[in-house]
Amino acid sequence: MTRIRELDALRGFAVGGIMLVNTWQHTPHEPKNGLDWTIEALFQSRFYPIFSLLFGISFMLFLRGNSRWALLSRLFWLFCIGLVQHTFYEGEVLTDYAFYGAAVLLPASFLAPGVPVLLLGVVAIAWALQVGGGPLLIPGLFLVGMALWELRPSRPLLLPGFAVAAVATGLLTSAWAMTNEWLVYSVAALAGAAAYALGLLLALRPWTSAVLEPLGKMALTNYVSGTAVIVLAMPLLETDSTRWSVVGLALATVAVQVVLSRWWLTRFRYGPIEWLWRCLTWFRLVPNRLESGRDHNRPLPDPGVP
Repeated sequence: MTRIRELDALRGFAVGGIMLVNTWQHTPHEPKNGLDWTIEALFQSRFYPIFSLLFGISFMLFLRGNSRWALLSRLFWLFCIGLVQHTFYEGEVLTDYAFYGAAVLLPASFLAPGVPVLLLGVVAIAWALQVGGGPLLIPGLFLVGMALWELRPSRPLLLPGFAVAAVATGLLTSAWAMTNEWLVYSVAALAGAAAYALGLLLALRPWTSAVLEPLGKMALTNYVSGTAVIVLAMPLLETDSTRWSVVGLALATVAVQVVLSRWWLTRFRYGPIEWLWRCLTWFRLVPNRLESGRDHNRPLPDPGVP
């Protein structure tokens, strides 16, 4: 199997956005200023839905050439990595992803692919919205991602889909600003996630892909290392009443991660934690160092989740 570059770029985009939001969440928000409102209205809860959809797609890609037992092993070790991360960052989501992957995606893989799974995902999202949203949205988003990969909507649908999502985001965000209703905000966030994802796919160019793809190929390493940066910078974040340290820290961290990811992937197939994850999944050392002279622009075989 080869890498799917658009998925890597989307994943990199989501990782960068999650870094910004996670950093902001660790600052005091009272009294709320303009930057707080901007992040809450435009970025908060907009990126993890993209990441969750991609996880559902990755689930299907993994099953194309591997058994469900191998997938269960992969989820188990993801859960363990999440437990390690939890020792220094309580807000980690890896344990949630691993748990819901085993509890929801694995059974759903026995269902007829496509529309039935899509409908099940929509119902799960609607239920989660009614009971509070948040992490409870993850299973439904997994299922929708799983179904979308099977249905493979055609590229001409991207533009009208983006237009609808963008208009819905604007209207719902305005409604939330007036009502402060959590349900309205949650639906606006999902619409915003759709608009961002579709907009990025429409806008992808070689230079944007060159920035985002390495970040996405090493998403797990970058996510874990990003949370470590947040923990180390907590004294600064907690004392900055302007919250501009949030933007500075997030931009600096993502910029460094882009550079390091590009450098690393000229020498290795997988990021450090991605490689460890594969070794644990298969109970063997997975080759990682690239051969001298390899064309680094060519998609690489990947036995695991892209």
